[in-house]
Amino acid sequence: MKAVLCKAYGPPESLVIEDIPSVVPGPGEVVISVKAASVNFPDTLIIQNKYQTKPPLPFSPGSECAGVVKEVGAGVTRVRPGDRVMAVTTYGSFAEEVVTPESRLLDIPPGMDFQTASAFTLTYGTSGHALIDRGELKAGETLLVLGASGGVGLAAIEIGKALGAKVIACASSTDKLAVCEEHGADDVINYETQDLRERIKGLTNGVGVDVVYDAVGGPYSEPALRSISWRGRFLVIGFAAGEIPKIPLNLPLLKGCSIVGVYSGEFVKREPAHFAALMKQLGEWYQLGRLKPFVSETLPLERVAEALTLMSSRKVKGKLVLTV
Repeated sequence: MKAVLCKAYGPPESLVIEDIPSVVPGPGEVVISVKAASVNFPDTLIIQNKYQTKPPLPFSPGSECAGVVKEVGAGVTRVRPGDRVMAVTTYGSFAEEVVTPESRLLDIPPGMDFQTASAFTLTYGTSGHALIDRGELKAGETLLVLGASGGVGLAAIEIGKALGAKVIACASSTDKLAVCEEHGADDVINYETQDLRERIKGLTNGVGVDVVYDAVGGPYSEPALRSISWRGRFLVIGFAAGEIPKIPLNLPLLKGCSIVGVYSGEFVKREPAHFAALMKQLGEWYQLGRLKPFVSETLPLERVAEALTLMSSRKVKGKLVLTV
């Protein structure tokens, strides 16, 4: 089978594409014939040895995919060859085949194509886990989304609206903010040209926001935390800006607020039944038209280096998908 390989840690252009032996499922495992694999920010980190998961070299990157079950291992009972599935694999999806535990498989909702399915699980699963489980976002509350035009950001906007919240979307350009408005944002902030704290103060009549969804980090985290309301929840999703901010601990004390970590990969591994129930709910919202995954660009697997470079430079709106 054809696979993208990381043989030595480095930038996207150091990846190679080679023919390697087909994978074989072990007990409780399933082989997926990959039809599409979406590109996510952790994919840019894992190939540089900057991600918390560190697979042994050589390995194929690619954290989620959609395709058809090719083969099942001993003890697998929920799926069989020919079933359409999507999965969070953490790595291995940038290949014609990937092996993954049965517990990580999800049925593709009726009417969803492979490209959309490959862009659904990680972004909507992360944002759903963040807002529903960790942030306990409620109807009538105000949600602030940093990095709102990316895959997880747009998912957070849509899930926030589905939960009945008011959503303020933050991004770095007018065209990115336009995409956020198309996906339901009530208000927008350009944090490159506007004062984040002053704009939040104006939009909330000085009260602040109830939940902050921070997938960016860098210079925006602290002003967002300073703009949180009493008993607010600050959700730590990731650090797309590259810098892990150092937060003064007097801020959560003065605000009576919580800083909550969101590690969706570990959530999937530790709580597979909870994850499956969450994805079932999100799939139902998709079928009702409340969630509308946005795939802005599709590239063939051979252009993986270009795709990862676009992602690392934060030039992707919504999701970018590789077809296999």
